[in-house]
Amino acid sequence: LINDINEWASGQRFHPSYTRVGGLQRDVDDAWINRVRSFLKGFLPAHADICRLLNRNRIFIDRCRGIGVLTREEAINRSVTGPVARASGVVRDLRKNRPYLAYDAIDFNVVCAQEGDCLARYLVRMEEMRQSNRIIQQCVAWLRANPGPVMVDERKVRPPSREEMKGDMESLIHHFKLFTEGYSVPVGDTYAAVEAPKGEFGIYLVSDGANKPYRLKIRPPGYV
Repeated sequence: LINDINEWASGQRFHPSYTRVGGLQRDVDDAWINRVRSFLKGFLPAHADICRLLNRNRIFIDRCRGIGVLTREEAINRSVTGPVARASGVVRDLRKNRPYLAYDAIDFNVVCAQEGDCLARYLVRMEEMRQSNRIIQQCVAWLRANPGPVMVDERKVRPPSREEMKGDMESLIHHFKLFTEGYSVPVGDTYAAVEAPKGEFGIYLVSDGANKPYRLKIRPPGYV
């Protein structure tokens, strides 16, 4: 169902290329929003069924409790992030600690545990699904209440539309230069990170002033 929603918005099912530098590929319609709302409504009962099946299942609990214990100190020393770290008592979520996009305006809880075992990691992830449902509900409500452009009006960042490119020579030249020369940014370095499902996902970039990065380092959530 989630892949259906991705495909509806972007045209691609497993690797939706929907975001762009400066905004989004295109706007979504009311039918897409209704589809998201329908999924959110049906998700909670399905989630509750899984919780009723597993959370008091003696065999499941006995095989998870006390298994694979990762202490808070070990998690920090090994640079563990995300739900695995939070299950060990590391209270850190970039959406709260270093808000980006609209997360500073969204109400949700950072889910943590102390035990650091397989059971704690399972419980943290299960509750994070409920928090994600909360987040999406607020975002959908905000979309309905605040219609507007989905791409910044800045020609140095945004390529012209196909209609503009076919009817205006300057737009055609701009499109050609943007896709052949790319972007040039000032000399320096920067690091940006997001709270991915598995933990902190970051990009470190170094620029020497050219239109290609002098250095690019991806900081994945696992096995840093």
